[in-house]
Amino acid sequence: MANCCLENSESKALLDKLDEVIDKYKDTAGPLIPILHEAQGIYGYLPFEVQLHISERLGIPLADVYGVVTFYTGFNTKPKGKYVINVCLGTACYVKGSENILDRFKTTLGIDIGDCTEDQIFSLEACRCIGSCGLAPAVMINDDVYGNVSPDDVESILANYQL
Repeated sequence: MANCCLENSESKALLDKLDEVIDKYKDTAGPLIPILHEAQGIYGYLPFEVQLHISERLGIPLADVYGVVTFYTGFNTKPKGKYVINVCLGTACYVKGSENILDRFKTTLGIDIGDCTEDQIFSLEACRCIGSCGLAPAVMINDDVYGNVSPDDVESILANYQL
């Protein structure tokens, strides 16, 4: 298999781990989701090459694998950064300007929603609610919640995560 993320010796070791996972589940009922969960644990996300390998090893259409990966929000087709920024776009946050905060994060980091910075430090996501409506507009970075955020706060918030 000559695919970009499965070629070198480090990738060969990851592929061997993936094959162990597939072998563990392949003869059980409904093996795809547990395999995908463990594959994402191995790779950090589910790139096309990994999905293709799983498809081939299980003998199921790639479209079925891709359909599951893209249906469930717990699966990622792109790498995630060390720090995942979630800007709340729920009603309370949105009416208080969270879209402007999201735009500032995009501009400052040079990425769009769903993307990761080149250095793999930050990922940017938009979500519907983080459960902090009383702090609107709110932003969550991993487990840290920031409330009453304005676009002018973005740089100082990011500074907390840059070493």
